[in-house]
Amino acid sequence: MKQYLLKSLLQIIPVLFLISVIVFVLVYCTGDPVSLMLADTATDEDRRILIAALGLDQPLYVQYFTFIGHLLQGDFGKSFRYDMPALPIVMERLPATFELAIAAMLVATVISIPLGILSATKRNSFLDVLFSGSSVLGKAMPHFWLGIMLILLFAVELKALPVSGRGTLAHLILPAFTLGTGIAAEMTRLIRSSMLEILNQDYIRTARSKGLFESIVVYKHALRNSMIPVVTIMALQTSTLIGGTLITETIFSWPGMGQLIIQAVNTRDMAIVQAAVFVVAFLVIISNLLADILYRVLDPRIKYN
Repeated sequence: MKQYLLKSLLQIIPVLFLISVIVFVLVYCTGDPVSLMLADTATDEDRRILIAALGLDQPLYVQYFTFIGHLLQGDFGKSFRYDMPALPIVMERLPATFELAIAAMLVATVISIPLGILSATKRNSFLDVLFSGSSVLGKAMPHFWLGIMLILLFAVELKALPVSGRGTLAHLILPAFTLGTGIAAEMTRLIRSSMLEILNQDYIRTARSKGLFESIVVYKHALRNSMIPVVTIMALQTSTLIGGTLITETIFSWPGMGQLIIQAVNTRDMAIVQAAVFVVAFLVIISNLLADILYRVLDPRIKYN
């Protein structure tokens, strides 16, 4: 186990190196940063001075190694919009994004586990058809449409929940439900298929033949083993959650990293974009590593070689 974790941690290095190359190249594909930072009244001399200050007059490989050297020190450059280092700005917004992502995953878990179990235990019944159809519908609904519909219903018509902002539990309900619905739909279908496979195993039939209550068979013996693929999809949903926050945070004016990225892209504040991309990539890598660890917790038979 320790060797596997050490090997996985070492694999993070080439992944982050590849991401650094992609980010560095993308900066050059977005246009001339000097033109974005200077006013229209700037002279050619002003351009030459800024180009030299940014190191853009150096060969490309020199610029890349300079970029890597700053990156290793946590320096992603200075945001020209906020006039301060980019990484602290991203880290300041990270708790709000974590709050929304965790709330959305809780919503998805609370919805998907009971619906997936009921669909599996009541196979081909009316409830199974209803929940399966709802899962397809939930997966098909775009975040932006669902968010707008929830605002119109609960904020505009019923005036029960706030439209935007952050600060209270009421502010969290609509964006968390908007972001968690699509994940809940996918997890419901996965739990159903996994439970159906597990319920047909020999050890489940043995447990039933011993006279155990059906609830014990389902929740104690079947559910735990059926959660292994669910843990996989939850880890893979990290990138989906971050992608969903880009839209959800914008709709609900949630002051998180997603809203910050949208604003940075619109203003071409590439220092913010670079820092945000690296933070998101690191979070996705760590979530996948944690999923590997949870596999062993859920099923001790899994061996890491």
